[in-house]
Amino acid sequence: MTDDNLRRVTVERTGTGHFTATNARGGTIAFGTTGEDEFTPVELLLAAIGGCTAADVDVATGRHAEPTRFTLTVTGDKISDEHGNRMTDLAVTFSVAFPDGEPGDRARAILPRAVKTSHDRLCTVSRTIEAGTPVTVTVADG
Repeated sequence: MTDDNLRRVTVERTGTGHFTATNARGGTIAFGTTGEDEFTPVELLLAAIGGCTAADVDVATGRHAEPTRFTLTVTGDKISDEHGNRMTDLAVTFSVAFPDGEPGDRARAILPRAVKTSHDRLCTVSRTIEAGTPVTVTVADG
């Protein structure tokens, strides 16, 4: 794996049930498990799915027209069964509007194709989930 391919975040515990993720560029996002206003890890997963496909679709449609509304809702059911805790029935719903006129018409026309292309080929997050990529977990010598 080359440095161009490697993605990395570091997660640090900041308190009981509170964590901060830091990316290689120094960006941070706080999250937690205590039910306060921080995102939970599952909500971050849903946000990652939506954010990835939103970025793809925004690039494709934004070449033609600036949207007047661009919202995604990402849902899923958290279950616990013989396979452990997991999410099922993940769904992304786009609600996008463009201004009247030829540029908006072009953006509206390519929207379904942009959503499909993101889902089928481009969105690394949902493609990884659907491929069922294994996750390796280790404990480093402390």
